[in-house]
Parts: sequence; structure tokens; C-alpha cells
Amino acid sequence: MKRLQFLLITLLISSTLSAKEYHVAKTGKDSNLGTAEKPFLSIQATADVAQPGDVITVHEGIYREWVKPPRGGNSHAERIVFQAAEGEKVEIKGSEIITGWEKLTGTVWRVSIPNSFFGEYNPYKDLIHGDWFNPLGRIHHTGEVYLNGKSLWEMALLEDVLHPKPKTDRFDPEGSTYTWFCESNDENTFIYANFQGANPNNELVEINVRKSCFYPEKTGVNFITVSGFRMSQAATQWAPPTAEQIGLIGTNWSKGWIIENNSISDSKCSGITLGKHGDEFDNTSENSAEGYVETIHRAIKKGWSKENIGSHIVRNNTIFNCEQTGICGSLGAIFSTIENNNIYNIWTKRQFTGAEMGGIKIHASIDMLIKNNRLANCGRGLWLDWMAQGTRVTGNLLYNNTTDDLFMEVNHGPFIIENNLFLSELSLRDWSEGGAYVHNLFAGNIEVRPQSRLTPYHLPHSTELAGLKETRCGDNRFFNNIFVGGVPENQGRFSGLNGYANTEFFPVFANGNVYLNGAQPFPGEGIFLELEANPKINVLNEAGKVTLRFDFDKKINNLKTSTITTKMLGKAIVPNLPFENRDGKPVKIDSDYFGTKRKTGNPTAGAFENPGKGENRMVVW
Repeated sequence: MKRLQFLLITLLISSTLSAKEYHVAKTGKDSNLGTAEKPFLSIQATADVAQPGDVITVHEGIYREWVKPPRGGNSHAERIVFQAAEGEKVEIKGSEIITGWEKLTGTVWRVSIPNSFFGEYNPYKDLIHGDWFNPLGRIHHTGEVYLNGKSLWEMALLEDVLHPKPKTDRFDPEGSTYTWFCESNDENTFIYANFQGANPNNELVEINVRKSCFYPEKTGVNFITVSGFRMSQAATQWAPPTAEQIGLIGTNWSKGWIIENNSISDSKCSGITLGKHGDEFDNTSENSAEGYVETIHRAIKKGWSKENIGSHIVRNNTIFNCEQTGICGSLGAIFSTIENNNIYNIWTKRQFTGAEMGGIKIHASIDMLIKNNRLANCGRGLWLDWMAQGTRVTGNLLYNNTTDDLFMEVNHGPFIIENNLFLSELSLRDWSEGGAYVHNLFAGNIEVRPQSRLTPYHLPHSTELAGLKETRCGDNRFFNNIFVGGVPENQGRFSGLNGYANTEFFPVFANGNVYLNGAQPFPGEGIFLELEANPKINVLNEAGKVTLRFDFDKKINNLKTSTITTKMLGKAIVPNLPFENRDGKPVKIDSDYFGTKRKTGNPTAGAFENPGKGENRMVVW
């Protein structure tokens, strides 16, 4: 035993001594040694030579490349680290600058680009496509045009570039008049753009030319850290759950990545992907549940397990201006943590749509922690689709999402949703069962809809399939939440818990909830409080902070509630599993949205422990 310990210590010391720090700078050369004095010029040159334990420090500048790491680290302790130099602005762009524009007419300009400029991939010939993608009756390219960093709107017809009409029902009506159109022949690609009075030869005009900014071409490139970069402008393809998911940055069916402290923006489709591998069956599901079940079976053969896939950490990133998702992952995000990310302005142009969109969209969020994220103006905030089992969603801020804040689709549980602020008109779209909703603030309506699709559940803390079941809905626990009425009820959407009155659902358990401004209690709920008071909830964006303003009725403090634990929550019916932490230890929900300890007896309903009575103003992000 002592000899084994000695050998392990020797190997660890040897590994530490052999680890190197490489440098990349715009003053460097790829023929250099990569030292601080003689840095490499490209990040890819460093990635090609880096070994487990090495650190790559990239210095200030714009690096127009697609970094394709050929290898990763050996473990969390011996990883390959790509980091921006401290205090320096380091950008990785999937675009190139385009000059030589010629005026066509009025404010419309034209440029001719040889197809050889694009190499093997021309985003202005590549159409967005894939399972569950809806082009809304027109074509879309993976390319994009930018004027001084702001993307223009692609048009399907040249006429709409010559005579653009503002999209008054969209997020940026004025910006929608800045338009572009492309066409190609065997030799050249032609781009037409309406710059609305700007001379593109005097401004910064860029176009997407690369599929990604940071993404390995092969699977199993494990234990990589990417930290501190600004990454933008990638010609990403639609990321369906049944095909390889290439994001502006992505892990490609690997394990143990850390993606942190980055700014990620202007992906044509997705920002960060933690998703599925590619194979010959990509995009062959025919948009069916049965097709996705077959995708899961193939993934298992491809090594889908905790030992090989997932366990990523995605934290402290700012993600915006992506037209499909901020973060998505089909099967490849298992056992991962997504926390403290600022995700906003997702799917704002709305020129296409599909069933794989949102601020965060995860298939198979097995034993995932989704914590302390801001999801605003994302269309759909958080979408957990299939196999949310052992998942915990805590302390997230969701607002100004026009589709819904939280969509739980065909999951059988157990999963825990606690201490979140759901502030949009549709707070929860519940097409699942087996959930525990504890100490949340629901300012909008709830939709409940059973599903006939057969979807999986698993053995505890595992990807191993235990069976397939339809979703009856119900089997939910609603404890110590605050529900606010006032949003009109329609299309099966209800204020409060009245939507769960259908006796065909699995049983629903409710206790200790507060219902305000017309929200309806659950029929037969034991201990609850119903008040006519309107809390007058208002979200304010002030000086880079998000402030929540609301009125708190002191009567809420008198409601008899209990601390929620694994024992109180029981077991989810279909998998017959308890509501517990992902390490298998019992849950005790004894802290609030801010992490403040709750009272051990009679904790305050809602996300905040004992806020002051009357008007409150709290910085929630």
C-alpha cells in the first residue's frame, strides 16, 4: 500500500512539473515556442500542442478562428485550460471583415465574394434545417451580416432589402429595416445589404464564415476549461435533439468541461451546446417521440453514462442575441451544473421557430443543478424536455418571456423547483408529473396538459432506462409558494392551482400556499391563505441591476408552514423514487432565494424569507 501511495504521489508531482503555460498574442507567430517572450499567433496552434495539465493564456486582440481542440485533459485536476489574460479584452470571432461594397441603389449596397474565400464551408449556401425546425415558409442561411457589431435581418427576397418594412411586432422594429439577401453561383456569392444610410466601406462590416468559435470536431475531448473570452458571430446550424448540436461554443459529447466568465453572443442558432453526438441517423426522427426514443438507445450504445458524458459546469457567462437557444443540450448535459448565467435577448427576430428553443433548453436533465440564472426576453425561459429526473432548479429569475417562464415537458420526476421568481404571464407550462414546487413566486398563470407520448424514466442517479410511460400529469407537490392572479385565464391556463382539479390526473398535494389578487387555491388544500391584495409586482432594470418591487402583506407571516424535506415530499409515482439531492442525500429546503437561512418553524411562503411589510424593493440580479 505504501509503495502504491508513493507511486501515485510521484506521478502527480511529475505531471505538475511537466505542465506548461503557453501564450498567444497578436504579435506572435505560429512557428514560435509559445512562451511569453515568443507567443503563438493563433489559439489553434496552441491547442494542437497542449497536453493535459497545460494552461493556454491568450492576450488582447481579436482572433478570427474556429478553435478545434484535438485533445482534452485526464481529469478535473488535470485539465487543459484556455483562458483570457487577466484584465485584457480577448475576442474569438467566427466572422471576417468584408470590404469592397458597391452602391446598388439608395441605401442598398452589394458585394461579390469568390466562393474560394469560404473554403469548404459557405454559410450563404448552407440552409438552416433539422428535426423540429420550422422555417415559417421561407429559407434561412446560417450566415449573417453585421454593421458595427449589430446583426442585420436576412430577407428571403431581394425586394425586401430594396424596400424593407419595419416589423412593428418584434423586439427591435427600427433594426428590422437593416436587411440583407444573398445569392450564389458556381464561382461567387453575392450579398445585398440595406445599411440605412451608412457607408459600409467606412464602417465595420462583418459576415459569419465559421460554423463555431470553439468546438472539437471529434467526441470524447474531455476536461477542458474555457474562461474569460468574448465569443461571437458564428454560422451555427439548427441544433435538434436528434442530431449533433454545434454551438458557438460546445462540448461535442464529452465530459467535464468548465465554461465560465465568457461573453457569448450573435450565434445564428445556439450559444452554448452541451449536446448530442452526430451519426448517420441525424435528423431522421420524423419529429416523433418514437424517433427520439431510438435516439436514446443509440446514445446508450455510444457510451451515454455518467462515466463518459456530461458533468459540465457552465457558470458566470453572459449570453445574448442568439436566435435558437442560449444554452442547449440533448443527452449530453447529464449531471451538469448551470449557474449564475445572464441569458437574455434570445429569439428576438423570430424569423424562424421550432420545438427546441429557449434561454436554456435541455433534454435529459438527469441530476442537473440549474441555479441562480437570469432568463429574460428569451421567448421561452427554461425548457426541461424529457427525463428531468433528480433535477433541481433553484434561485432563478425569469421575466419578460412571452411564451412561458418554465416548460416541463413529459417528465416523470422526481424533480425539485424551488425558490424561483416566475414573473411572466405564463409562469409554468406543466406537461409533466412528479415535481416538487416549493417556495416559488408565480406571478403568472399555469397550464396543465397530459400527454399520450411514451417517454422514459431511469434507475436512480443513472442513465439506465427503467421504463416508458405516458404522462397523466399531477403527482406534484406545491408547498409554501405564492401565486398571484390578474393575468386573464384562457386556453386551459389558470391562475393558482385550480387547473389541477381534474380527477383524472395523478393526485396533487398542496399545503402552505398563499393566493393573491384572485389566484385560486387547490381544491381541498389544508393550510393556505387567500387574500384579495394585489402585490403590484414590477421588475425594474436600473444601473445594470434588476430590482423587484412588490407589496408584502404582513398576514402572510401568520400562515402556518413547515420546512420541506425529502421525508415530507415522499416519492414520485412512476419511477418510485424519493426527492433527494443528486448525491443521494436527503433534501432540506431551509434557505431562500438569496441563500438566507429560513426559520426552522413557520418559514415564510414564497421565495423571500421574512421580507419587510408594505412596499419592498429588492435587487434580485
